[in-house]
Amino acid sequence: MIKKRITTSLASLVCAMVFAGHVSASNWQQESGKITHQEQLRGSITPERIWWDLTHYHLNVKVDPETKLFSGKNTMTYMVLAQGERLQIELQAPMKLEKVHQNGKALEVEQDGYSYFITPASKQEIGSEQKITLYFSGQPVTAKRAPWDGGITWEKDSNGLDFIATSNQGIGSSIWWPNKDHPSDEPDNGVLISVEVPEHLMDVSNGRLIKTEHNKAAKTKIYHWQVVNPINNYGVNINIGDYVHFGEKHQGEKGQLDMDYYVLRENLAKAKKQFKEAKRTIEAFEHWFGPYPFYEDSYKLVEAPYLGMEHQSSVTYGNGYQNGYLGRDRSSAGPGLLFDFIIVHESGHEWFANNITNKDVADMWIHESFTSYSESLFLEYHFTQTQAFEYIRGQRLNIGNQSPIIGEYNANRGGSGDMYDKGGNMLHTIRQVINDDKKWREILRGLGNVFYHQTVTTQDIESYISTQSGIDFSQVFDQYLRDIRIPTLEYFVKDKVMKIRWGNVIKDFDMPVRVTIAGKARWLSPTTRWTAVEIDEENPSITVDANFYISTLNVLGN
Repeated sequence: MIKKRITTSLASLVCAMVFAGHVSASNWQQESGKITHQEQLRGSITPERIWWDLTHYHLNVKVDPETKLFSGKNTMTYMVLAQGERLQIELQAPMKLEKVHQNGKALEVEQDGYSYFITPASKQEIGSEQKITLYFSGQPVTAKRAPWDGGITWEKDSNGLDFIATSNQGIGSSIWWPNKDHPSDEPDNGVLISVEVPEHLMDVSNGRLIKTEHNKAAKTKIYHWQVVNPINNYGVNINIGDYVHFGEKHQGEKGQLDMDYYVLRENLAKAKKQFKEAKRTIEAFEHWFGPYPFYEDSYKLVEAPYLGMEHQSSVTYGNGYQNGYLGRDRSSAGPGLLFDFIIVHESGHEWFANNITNKDVADMWIHESFTSYSESLFLEYHFTQTQAFEYIRGQRLNIGNQSPIIGEYNANRGGSGDMYDKGGNMLHTIRQVINDDKKWREILRGLGNVFYHQTVTTQDIESYISTQSGIDFSQVFDQYLRDIRIPTLEYFVKDKVMKIRWGNVIKDFDMPVRVTIAGKARWLSPTTRWTAVEIDEENPSITVDANFYISTLNVLGN
């Protein structure tokens, strides 16, 4: 029996970020105003979440394209960590949680908005492994503008056959299936996804296809996809269509990686040409970030009826089989047309979002800043450093500087969309300060190794970079992540003395910067106070390295 306690509006949780034509479903609109009760329930590690640890999901769902009905069950396995009275899961309206069973017994369930609190039938022994089964059905929200608003996309291919997909990062995976909808806890042993569809269609989900069942009487097929690694819940996906398959092998850093491609029948020829970008992407990112994190689950590119999304081991693609971002260069610098933006960007998320996942959505910059930065690293690996640096500087055209990159904690509120391009330029600036590309690459690869398959905080990432570089970047992170101002290098020259300071910055900001004075490169160490720098000639030419994301002001204009 399910008791409804409080009804809360879902409107505040429909997240869609629209800015300068960006990117994937990792888009968030920064919420404002008072944090609601529902946001607190969704965004916090509540007492009803903390005492149990997810170990596995078996998601079993039937999709009926005619009625747009989802129905099924989710068997959730968990380890008991401490004493606890109730478990918290989420399922958003209009989906309905019909009943919950444990050991054959129906459990008492109390509803608060779209959060459900489940009372186990018996005492949960610490250290024991338990299972509950959640039965659900309904017509989930239809996405109006996938992937930005989130939901289910119901389309047809050119032959009139159904073309259906889920995309739900911002709004949450609980928009279509019941689960522990908080990023801090991923199922340690992965998920088994069983999807029943009409027999003339195919489902493609995460991981590897281990079995297909054909129910001839019902004229349906059930596709069983197994993920053996931890997976973030928004990465679990369903893609249904008239798919055809081709694939290849990649000899990577951890051995042979299976790379599989599922595309609509009508696009097979185009896909065989365009998807050559995938192998090049894996090669480049293994160089910069270390081994692909999910060899056991393979790598897939799956055509979808929307732009694209970083679903773990099941990257979705809808970029029209063309280079750039829907055929244009987001950087306006030229190099953005040298690669397929969606293949590169969404595959980059396998390292940052899927391998390393934020514990709180306020720290979504960890996903988006590193992945936005990865686009320039792809260019640097396959083309030239000059083109890579031109590209990332060009991304500054998309930065708004209206609100901080970090969102509000314990409230399911992501930060500013600047987490993409500004965050990437912050990382590019940090690289310049470190001034040692070998060490920088070691830091990037070290992140993937030290935080392998983990959920992390901003503090984890900040501390690692500062420790490994031997440079305290705390002020830099505070400036770019928690403040909206861009540092201004203020200076003036009189006779043979140059005076410098940082303006438009937080207290005690002291980042070094590389400049060229009279044709000679040198480092300056400004603080927030005027300091003098001796120079060799009067009124020399002064140029600040453009790879630092800062502004400059010649106070005297000379």
